[in-house]
Amino acid sequence: MGSMDIATVVVVPAPVATTQPPQHKLLELKTSFAPAAKSIPSPAKKAKPAKKKLAGGCAGYVLEDVPHLTDYLPELKSYPNPLQDHPAYSVVKQYFVNPDDTVAKKIVGHKSSARGTHFRRAGPRQRVYFQPGEVTAAIVTCGGLCPGLNTVIRELVCGLHDMYGVTSVYGIEGGYKGFYARNTVELTPRSVNDIHKRGGTVLGTSRGGQDTAKIVDSIQDRGINQVYIIGGDGTQKGAASIHEEVQRRGLRCAVVGVPKTIDNDIAVIDKSFGFDTAVEEAQRAINAAHVEAESAENGVGVVKLMGRNSGFIAMYATLASRDVDCCLIPESPFYLDGKGGLLEFVEKRLRDNGHMVIVVAEGAGQDLIARNMHLSDIHDASGNKVLLDVGLWLSQKIKEHFKKKANFPITLKYIDPTYMIRAVPSNASDNVYCTLLAHSALHGAMAGYTGFTVAPVNGRHAYIPFYRITEKQNKVVITDRMWARVLCSTNQPCFLTHEDVEGAGQDEEEPQVPLVEGENAMVRSPSMCNGNGHQCNGAA
Repeated sequence: MGSMDIATVVVVPAPVATTQPPQHKLLELKTSFAPAAKSIPSPAKKAKPAKKKLAGGCAGYVLEDVPHLTDYLPELKSYPNPLQDHPAYSVVKQYFVNPDDTVAKKIVGHKSSARGTHFRRAGPRQRVYFQPGEVTAAIVTCGGLCPGLNTVIRELVCGLHDMYGVTSVYGIEGGYKGFYARNTVELTPRSVNDIHKRGGTVLGTSRGGQDTAKIVDSIQDRGINQVYIIGGDGTQKGAASIHEEVQRRGLRCAVVGVPKTIDNDIAVIDKSFGFDTAVEEAQRAINAAHVEAESAENGVGVVKLMGRNSGFIAMYATLASRDVDCCLIPESPFYLDGKGGLLEFVEKRLRDNGHMVIVVAEGAGQDLIARNMHLSDIHDASGNKVLLDVGLWLSQKIKEHFKKKANFPITLKYIDPTYMIRAVPSNASDNVYCTLLAHSALHGAMAGYTGFTVAPVNGRHAYIPFYRITEKQNKVVITDRMWARVLCSTNQPCFLTHEDVEGAGQDEEEPQVPLVEGENAMVRSPSMCNGNGHQCNGAA
């Protein structure tokens, strides 16, 4: 990579007007960019560690920056941003983002805390690295369905056209394999005008790892120089692989990710698009279950919601409903039999209230079911573990339990709204959110940034390196106040042993961020500036 491999610590200067993006020296962390991969790694495979572009500043400030086209194409020309002459933005006092603006990963601290990790703030820059007439953009959707996919597609197309004058935008049909297995479809503001009113994705989607080399061959052959990839953590791993191959070939092509998961399980970001819609739609199923349960003698309503590894939909839907008596999520183990078990709680609640509603995330109790049914793990094309139907299993166990109880008949209704929830159009809140995501993504691509995903961090949209959102998943913290609010609302037992709680606390501890001073150097002092406020400890 030439000039990219040269430094240790960099002082972050005071903001200075510039025509080039701030050039921060890099720290090589254990590995360099991998050579061309033969295929996009599936989530089941361990990806190679990515090279990190870090810059250090005063008081423990660390910028986890994203790649820029000029990192490997240093002679690339820049141009004035056409937005400066756009009539819609003429009244905005400060529309362009300051080159040194960053977003803090953690905003709660103490007076002695280091400033910690920051990400580059999203938004339009004064200089762009593409002229409108030379842009050929491609948009692809991968993985499962989610409310808001069509809105993101629409806003990418309309944003590129209306703000930057880009007229050559194409959709890749059928997910990653569409790059080389299917034809593209031209996208115009007119053709996407009302697609946000529909669920699903007009481009189609698919799962499974595809051939990275073939994808980049297609990008190169078609003259595509901006690629927008919408998908979950497995899709973003694929995007990272594509970016590395594009850079290895020295192509002038920005690769941008828009994170998508209905489960809200992508790390670092505040939330994923479609989540608000999913919680809202889940209310319909919970309301139906409550009506059924309340209308029958010893009625039990069981609702299974989405949540493979993270129980956010179940948790927020439970809090929003207030009709739920028990919420079961993957992060919080539970057991059926014996003192303090789920079946004992169900019996007690029915005797007290005459009815109850149970909300269970699809990934809850999987180990319990597998042990009970003596089954082994099976994985799908994306490397995800194939889940057993916890809703049906739990319903059957409850029925079997009460069959043994004399004079204790129950009426149980099981509702699975999974595919109804993910197939609906996004609501108003998610539509606005999808617009902001799309605009932030295209602003970053036009400014020459690449190899990043875009999302809000603590309320501010930021450009986040791919590795940051693929290294682990976001999960409900069962030792946090939000889960305590659920337990308080439902009055259910927590089902946890002391060892479970201790283990959860250890898993949730976040390691300290190393400074750029060395591979494993930790924050040594809350104050890293000398009297003039610019020089940092360990500066070269």
